[in-house]
Amino acid sequence: MHSSTEALAPAKPGFSANTVKVELLSGLTVALALVPEAVAFAFVAKVEPLVGLYAAFIVGIITAVFGGRPGMISGATGALAVVMVSLVVQHGVEYLFAAVVLMGILQVFFGIMRWGKFIRMVPHPVMLGFVNGLAIVIFLAQMGQFQTVDAATGATSWLAGMDMALMLGLVVLTMAVIWFLPKITNVIPAPLAGILVVSAIVIGLGLNVQTVGDLAPIAGGLPEFHIPMVPLTMETFMIILPYSVILAAIGLIESLLTLNLVADMTGTRGGASKECVAQGAANVVTGFFGGMGGCAMIGQSMINVKSGGRTRLAGIAAALFLLSFILFAAPLIEQIPLAALVGVMFMVVIGTFAWNTFKILHKIPRTDAIVIALVTGVTVYSDLAVAVVVGVIVSALAYAWNASKRIDAQTTTNSDGWKIYKLEGPLFFGSAAGFQEIFDPQSDPDDVIVDFINSRVVDHSGLAAIDALATRYEQAGKTLHLRHLSPDCKDLLHKAGSMVEVAVLEDPHYGVAVDYDSEMQETKPATS
Repeated sequence: MHSSTEALAPAKPGFSANTVKVELLSGLTVALALVPEAVAFAFVAKVEPLVGLYAAFIVGIITAVFGGRPGMISGATGALAVVMVSLVVQHGVEYLFAAVVLMGILQVFFGIMRWGKFIRMVPHPVMLGFVNGLAIVIFLAQMGQFQTVDAATGATSWLAGMDMALMLGLVVLTMAVIWFLPKITNVIPAPLAGILVVSAIVIGLGLNVQTVGDLAPIAGGLPEFHIPMVPLTMETFMIILPYSVILAAIGLIESLLTLNLVADMTGTRGGASKECVAQGAANVVTGFFGGMGGCAMIGQSMINVKSGGRTRLAGIAAALFLLSFILFAAPLIEQIPLAALVGVMFMVVIGTFAWNTFKILHKIPRTDAIVIALVTGVTVYSDLAVAVVVGVIVSALAYAWNASKRIDAQTTTNSDGWKIYKLEGPLFFGSAAGFQEIFDPQSDPDDVIVDFINSRVVDHSGLAAIDALATRYEQAGKTLHLRHLSPDCKDLLHKAGSMVEVAVLEDPHYGVAVDYDSEMQETKPATS
């Protein structure tokens, strides 16, 4: 372990007075930082700020109690917000609530099926493209705050003159505070400090800028149970289903990636499937209580871990502190200038984008560079879930292509004059054609040995290639001997099974990626 990891080692079981103090202060820090981000993400999704704050509270407290990784923080996120915009604009916020409920049901199902383990199949280049595309999407979503809408025609135009200058100045000031404050003190979260400074300037000087209260009031009480007011028809289901699937996928991808990151930092292990179920349950509840849904938040989780939060107490405290802000501090939040929120989001963009991508592009394999660019582009022009799936598929195909070129054989002749092909590399669909090209039945002696001691049959295409090779040697009137195949391979081979020489102590044991039962049924002789 590196020293940084050791410094973040998990706390020992049990709660001392000092541990409780650290956990509560960590939760308070997270809650203070959650307020501006939840409000900002609500604006991205085109919903009222209170919808984002309720989501941050409900998702945060449920996942803190039941999630797979103590120390993680969940709430409303930009990755989900950018997907929600289209649904809210076209059909309204009630359809969003229904979509969030269905999203949660899907996530619970994924968790029960234990599909969270598949997050390990996401390659690093896909992750770089993912975070870079997410950063660009969040950046583009802020452009609407630099535009104004004509009340009469509904047409939008860019701010001009002093309005644009004032907006840019306040955004830059917010970013400067967030950038420089941590170099001086960590007593108060930098995003909150940036908002407080800019808000104080705007209120103190009486500047005429748009605030949160100009868009929608956020004063409210406790979240109330609310069944989404949508028609219970198949048409409604078909409208929300695509959004729910995308939201569920994005939410789990971000949550499981955050889980792995927190687990690495704290030197502990988290439960991926348990996290899926917790995220799903949280979103089901959120949809019925007027929230926009959410998932794990990488930035807030890092704040919590670095502030000393290691147990579920920190996450629970953060959610409860946030609720107290909603109940008692709404008038203050309504005075926050939108320029400050834009500044916060721009800093989120800067912190999310993997800037080292530009340094490593010329050092990594060309295929990986293409995957990074492809996933980034698809994320911007489509959505995050599709981008990750595309990236994984392209990476898998690239691996298959490279692996197909690695199969080879060393040839020798034994004392009996038999020719021996000692295979090197995996035999699967990508290398099956190259496998056939290695052999020359017409020129080989009457007895040929194919040794699989350094090879492995991966799939049905590999089995078919072995059967085809056996047929070629049989047609040439020669005998083929197959050595060091697993018993599974022998049972699944149609033509060449009888040619396998069994060596109990040396033959490997592994399963081939085919439907074993159906293959056995095909190979069984018909009975009268």
